[in-house]
Amino acid sequence: MRILHYIPSIDRSMGGTSAYMQLLCGSLGRMAELHVATHEGREPLPMPGARVHYISKSLFGGMKRDWTALLDEVRPDVVHVNGCWLPQCAAAQRWAVARGARVALSPHGMLEPWIMARHRYTRKLPALWLYQARAVREAAVVVATSAAERGNLLRLGYNRRVEVVANGVDAGSIGMRTSWRRSRKLLFLSRLHPKKGIELLIEAVAMLGGEMGGWTVTVAGEGEPDYVLRLRRAAADCGVAARFSFVGGVYGEEKWRLMREADAFVLPTYSENFGIVVAEALACGTPVITTTGTPWAELRERGCGWWVEASAQAIASAIGEALCLGESELERMGRNGRRLVEERYSAVAMAAGMLAVYEALLRGGAGVENDS
Repeated sequence: MRILHYIPSIDRSMGGTSAYMQLLCGSLGRMAELHVATHEGREPLPMPGARVHYISKSLFGGMKRDWTALLDEVRPDVVHVNGCWLPQCAAAQRWAVARGARVALSPHGMLEPWIMARHRYTRKLPALWLYQARAVREAAVVVATSAAERGNLLRLGYNRRVEVVANGVDAGSIGMRTSWRRSRKLLFLSRLHPKKGIELLIEAVAMLGGEMGGWTVTVAGEGEPDYVLRLRRAAADCGVAARFSFVGGVYGEEKWRLMREADAFVLPTYSENFGIVVAEALACGTPVITTTGTPWAELRERGCGWWVEASAQAIASAIGEALCLGESELERMGRNGRRLVEERYSAVAMAAGMLAVYEALLRGGAGVENDS
């Protein structure tokens, strides 16, 4: 089977979607002939198992020429478009359909309610009217990463052909921590964006006040300079600037060191279709605090973290509980988390699930309406 993915960027600064594509390629590339079409970036991630093709980004220049030439060269059995809102994504899908291709669409959380409400009148509604609603309707199958995302996609009403393929991580390549000795450190690691709820974390730490004792919070990730400045000012205004360390983007072994070193990983996001960093932290053996804006109810069910409302008070309460845990309890939670990732969220399972969707699509059965 020949698969051609389109993704606007595989640059490491794009965070979860680039990491997702890299992980998927590593496993799916061993199961099918895999190609990735994208645009030039500053620091593209390697895509093991796939052949990467760089095409023009200009809608009114060379993108159609490059993309259609690539379709003719590869002759894919399935084209898979990753992303929404950028007109390039809708155009890639439209041109592929015009060439007779079967097209799968992965929104990657970009159609979640919080995202849909953000800039609703200035950006979302015009895009929906011009191209985005049509793109969702005309996809042969829409791929969600969780049952929660699937439910939200069905409620939109644009397309009933929605399948779930959970994201995964290569747990075998992620070293698990060997000690749960207290570091008195919390870690946030993700793209710095208003969706991620970092202001909630700042407010929560301020609410805890003296309970934090000598605890500190490392905020790792890239973001727009103006937004990072706003976060620094918010920490200063709340009187907790000394507790926060903004270290910028971290990658490779430094990323894993921070995850293994933290007593808890905190992702206070408003909306996340999966949250690959949650799975990565769990694979490291680090308990996680995140919100009901993610599909990670299993944290509570499997005893490896906290799944709370996206509010400063709820996050403060969870952090307060984490501060009081003994090292033996931290270890128990950490091992539970690692076990959960190994059982449910492996990269191989993700690739196999995606291949099954493609095979069903080629048989004419993918995305059959099913509200169960």
